[in-house]
Amino acid sequence: MMIRPVRFGFNQQTADSNEFQQQDFAEKTKDSAQQIAAQEFDLMIDQLRKAGLELHIFDDTDDVERPDAVFSNNWVSFHQSGKVVLYPMMAENRRLERRADIIENLRNNFKVEEIIDLTGFEAEGKFLEGTGSMVLDRRYKIAYACLSPRTHPEVLDAFADALGYEVISFSASDEHGRPIYHTNVLMCIGDIFAVVCLEAIKDPDERLMVRSVLEETHKYIVEITLEQVRHFAGNMLMVKNSKSDKFLVMSTQAYESLTIKQRQMLSDYARLLHTDLSVIEGNGGGSARCMMTEIHLPVR
Repeated sequence: MMIRPVRFGFNQQTADSNEFQQQDFAEKTKDSAQQIAAQEFDLMIDQLRKAGLELHIFDDTDDVERPDAVFSNNWVSFHQSGKVVLYPMMAENRRLERRADIIENLRNNFKVEEIIDLTGFEAEGKFLEGTGSMVLDRRYKIAYACLSPRTHPEVLDAFADALGYEVISFSASDEHGRPIYHTNVLMCIGDIFAVVCLEAIKDPDERLMVRSVLEETHKYIVEITLEQVRHFAGNMLMVKNSKSDKFLVMSTQAYESLTIKQRQMLSDYARLLHTDLSVIEGNGGGSARCMMTEIHLPVR
């Protein structure tokens, strides 16, 4: 599932906790951000369709200002059990992204057995922003999560109890010691590989724990640096088409930050797809993975 932006732009409400948003860049692109973001979105959609991927595209509406609506993976997740989870969001204007009409539309093609609503935690100032806050290993039912103002351990536990997941939580920070706002900018879990910035996990015991769990679940680890994280190299998603061909989707900035050796290693597991998302990345502080919400619901 993906949502085409209509009123995209720099979100001041999220900037304090998202070091990836660029205020100077946003000022330069303010008048053209929505137009270019829509073009970037459509080019990405075109590439994914050419790869044979099944997409469910919804347009944002212009009645309410939702500058980050393109990052749909933060407010909802869909699971093989038929469960749909709604998440508590830190920024008040991002809570407007939750749309019951989208879930109802998906019911036409998929079975929704239960909606688990965690949004009540917002009143307590506790947040969990979907598969931004968590990187899920759906096969082994493990949720990796770096704790931050947007990822609260109590909500993590509520998610784990409702879905039967084990939580692997840790702290992660950038070169200046600032907490990394979302786990999915430093980590990607594929079927038999994992892209991860272990350098961001400063505590040696936590770093060893994450590495050990990845190895125990038979993941080949491709390490990336904090500099590569800055270019969204951790913000990837592995997807499959109807023929079970595997693709690893990322932005062009992320792709170009990878070394030749890293590209070769990842190409052994999936075909690499990338598109230019510069305006979406610079204004929104998120990239390709944030724009895609996997639908694992049973098909009707």
